[in-house]
Amino acid sequence: MNLSSLKFLRSLRKDNHQFAVIGLGRFGRAVCATLHNLGYQVLATDVDEKRVSEALTEDIVGHALQIDSTEPAALREAGIFEFDTVIVAIGNYIQESIITTLNVKEGGVPHVVAKASSEVHCKLLKRVGADHVVFPEYEAGSALARTLTKPSILERFDLDPDNSIVELLVPDEFHGKTITEIQLRNRYGLNLLAVSQDGKFLINPEPTKRLERGSAMVVIGCNKDINRLPI
Repeated sequence: MNLSSLKFLRSLRKDNHQFAVIGLGRFGRAVCATLHNLGYQVLATDVDEKRVSEALTEDIVGHALQIDSTEPAALREAGIFEFDTVIVAIGNYIQESIITTLNVKEGGVPHVVAKASSEVHCKLLKRVGADHVVFPEYEAGSALARTLTKPSILERFDLDPDNSIVELLVPDEFHGKTITEIQLRNRYGLNLLAVSQDGKFLINPEPTKRLERGSAMVVIGCNKDINRLPI
């Protein structure tokens, strides 16, 4: 996540309970189902009438319409321009994705999230006004590669390309040692944020706290320094 993403997320209204999702492929359906299950009102659209019918039958949306999102008049008639947040979930049809994103932004929607299928697609979406672009295949592939090469890292939050917050299993080398003894800041340039204990996390643990094999720790720092940990 970069600074532009943080700016976008901060601008979202906390009282926004309505979302529109354009495109009912796998990604769009997942977004709809999750929002719907969380209790939010969701309007979904797709050019394919069968997909619209399936979304209603499976009860993953409150409302669904069959429209051509490349036509501004159709979007206006469907009420898409009245939403605060619209997700353009069209990934495999680049031309339709770009035109739809442009239409939605020109229609006055303040928050537009768009799915990209490639780096070029991502750049084009940003050019036509997408406020936030997601790249599910890239993100999933990157996460899998990291998991395979660094299985001790349980979770990772990228602050920017160079710095991260990671949750990792306590390395064997740290087992039985206190936080003071492992000298995390002096040896690795990292700061310890929390350690797990009895299924919960202790935030800012005492320097005398001993680390145990099988428990987790959360650190923040430069990726190069995180990669130097004995994991």
